[in-house]
Amino acid sequence: MNVRAATVDDLAGMQACNLHNLPENYTMKYYLYHALTWPSLSYVAEDHKGRIVGYILAKMEDFEEQPDGAPPASDHVPHGHVTSISVLRSYRRLGVAKKLMVQSQEAMATVYHAAYVSLHVRKSNRAALSLYRDTLGFTIKDSEAKYYADGEDAYAMQLSLKP
Repeated sequence: MNVRAATVDDLAGMQACNLHNLPENYTMKYYLYHALTWPSLSYVAEDHKGRIVGYILAKMEDFEEQPDGAPPASDHVPHGHVTSISVLRSYRRLGVAKKLMVQSQEAMATVYHAAYVSLHVRKSNRAALSLYRDTLGFTIKDSEAKYYADGEDAYAMQLSLKP
């Protein structure tokens, strides 16, 4: 399994993987925006034939400028955010999602000096919760009612990227 930085040429494969697996879908323009704005944060996993079998779409959330040059509020520090991650069913339980997450998190920390990474996950997604909490060390910071278009609640999770 090859994990590498995503390129513009990968966007159609990423979108196809998303459409195949997830109820939350994005326009090609949205994928392109991520790829062009934060080119070092999104990754793809390829099978031995070069087909995209998983991806992570990520971005940076920057702090808000404060008046008179004051330092940013403590809750407004640059941090990464996982917009979407998906692995085709036949490639799950092979560590692909973990590899994608780690690659993106490392880029957030080294390229953008992110303090932490955040994401949202469906409360019913036990496999993802296990990956984020038990394997990667994320903590649940909040619960957001009706976060998803179908009305399901989400957990807002975070992981510190500081040593």
